[in-house]
Amino acid sequence: MPVMLSRRELLKLGFGASLTLTTVGVTASLAGCSSAQPAAGFMVLRDSDLVLLTALLPTVIGPHPALQREENAAEATLRQLDRSLAAMSSAIQKDVQELLDLLNLPLTRVPLTGVWGAWEKASPAQIDAFLVRWRDSRFDLLRQGYKALNQLLSMAWYALPMAWAETGYPGPPRV
Repeated sequence: MPVMLSRRELLKLGFGASLTLTTVGVTASLAGCSSAQPAAGFMVLRDSDLVLLTALLPTVIGPHPALQREENAAEATLRQLDRSLAAMSSAIQKDVQELLDLLNLPLTRVPLTGVWGAWEKASPAQIDAFLVRWRDSRFDLLRQGYKALNQLLSMAWYALPMAWAETGYPGPPRV
């Protein structure tokens, strides 16, 4: 059943979400959790982002044979995502980094995702439960976060030739 919000409630929710994200960003920056430096060999993604996205990738992509067969599939996907993010505006890069900070900071990760430990120790069931909770949330902000994670990882994965064979896609036409 859809939740009907009055204009006033919607403004309060928007203000609260903005305040929360700002507080998280400032807290992460002051605590040193949000390194502005990209990981070695990357242009945008940071070390903590790589750990998080590597943990999410198998759940988002699913049981794709190439993801399981190719030993460098996760790294190739993250490098493709990094190239894509580097080509995007600084505003989009900032939004993506704020989302990843929100998921990496324990203060916000635990209540928002239900994952208590480090991402690399999270079970596939925990990651799936977090993604389903965000996908089906009554809060638009969480649904948008789910869509962003899903689209970014899917876009990066299916841009790689190793993902094409199993789907029957021959690749882009040669010009």
